[in-house]
Amino acid sequence: MNWLNSEAFTLFGQRIIWSDMIGNIFGLITLALGWRRSIWTWPTQFLSGLILFVAFYGHLAGSAGKQVVVMAVAVYGWWQWNRNRGKSADGHITPRFATGRERAAMIGAAAAGTVAVALLFKAYPTLSWDPWPDAYIFVGTVVAMYAQARGMVEFWFAWLLVDLVGVPLNFANGYAFSGFVYVIYGALVLWGMRDWWLRSRKASQPVMEGAPA
Repeated sequence: MNWLNSEAFTLFGQRIIWSDMIGNIFGLITLALGWRRSIWTWPTQFLSGLILFVAFYGHLAGSAGKQVVVMAVAVYGWWQWNRNRGKSADGHITPRFATGRERAAMIGAAAAGTVAVALLFKAYPTLSWDPWPDAYIFVGTVVAMYAQARGMVEFWFAWLLVDLVGVPLNFANGYAFSGFVYVIYGALVLWGMRDWWLRSRKASQPVMEGAPA
C-alpha cells in the first residue's frame, strides 16, 4: 500500500499525497452525512480512519494509533445512533443542546486530554512532530465525535475550534489537501450548526393539544 503515501498531483506548488486526499474526501462526506443526520456518517468515518491507518502504519506510529481511536469512536457513534434514531418521527436522531454538566465534562476532558496527549507526544517524539497543536486537534476531534454520537449541537462548535488550528497546521506541515479540506469543513460546520440548532429548537417546543404533530 505504499502508493497511498506517493504524490497524486501538485496544487498551487503543494504536493498532494494520495492518503491525504482520499482520507479527507471521506472526511468531507462524513461531515455532510452528519449534517443530514444519516447513520452512514459513521461507516464513512470508520473507512476514512482505516485508509489513513493503512497509510500511516509502519512509519508514523502515532498517526496510525490516532486513527485506531477515531475508528473506535466511529463504532460507538454507529451504536448510539442506531439505538436512538427510532425515537424521532423522521427516523433520525433528534439534535439537542448539551446540559451544563455535559458541557463542563467535555471542556474538562478536552483540556485534560490535550495536556496528557501533548506530554505523551513530547515524551515520545516519534509520535508527533508538533505535539501541542497535534494533541489539540486529536483530542478535539474525539470530543467532537463523542458529542456527535450523543446528538449534541455542540459537536459543531467543537469541529469549528478544531478547524481554527487544523488549517494553518496542515499547510505548515505540507499537507496542503488537508488544509484546503479544513477550509471546506469550516463552511459545512457553519451550515450544519445552523441546521442542528434549528432542529433542536423545534424538538424542544411543546406541541399544542389538537395541533398536527
